[in-house]
Amino acid sequence: MSKPANSLNVSAKGAKYQVSAIALGGNVGDSYRILEAAIETLAQTPGIKLQAKSSWYRTKAVGPTQPDYLNGCAILQVEMPPNLLLETLLATEQQFGRVRRERWGARSLDLDLLLYDDLIIDTPNLQIPHPRMRERAFVLIPLAEIAPDWVEPVSGRVIKDLVKEVACSDVHLLKSN
Repeated sequence: MSKPANSLNVSAKGAKYQVSAIALGGNVGDSYRILEAAIETLAQTPGIKLQAKSSWYRTKAVGPTQPDYLNGCAILQVEMPPNLLLETLLATEQQFGRVRRERWGARSLDLDLLLYDDLIIDTPNLQIPHPRMRERAFVLIPLAEIAPDWVEPVSGRVIKDLVKEVACSDVHLLKSN
């Protein structure tokens, strides 16, 4: 996939949309089922169209001792501002049983807004690009799979180059059955 457009796009129906990237993860319950259902839920949400979905990857947890995660990324076409997209992601997490007990703790579903076109936003409630995405192989590897040429706007570098700068040994492609 080439770099998403950096300005408004017009769909076939004439509606304006933006391109965004999200990360998905979970390590409580049936993570595969939860992640697949979360993608489907988002794809059926008014104002969101699924453009691409990465493979799933088994990864070591960051933070307190806990089970491995299943992680992936998706590219969405959205007809909503970034703050509303973030609210939609948080509501979807809650729908799938997400409870926030401790920072970086185990969770049924984690949805992070990584990129929103080429916007840079830094507010108390929303930071785009995601502030730690450039440090995390479990984000960059699946994102590079579906958007290798997307320019991360803070560094000015493409995702496929950023992934070369992180340790990738704890990220393993999930084998399909």
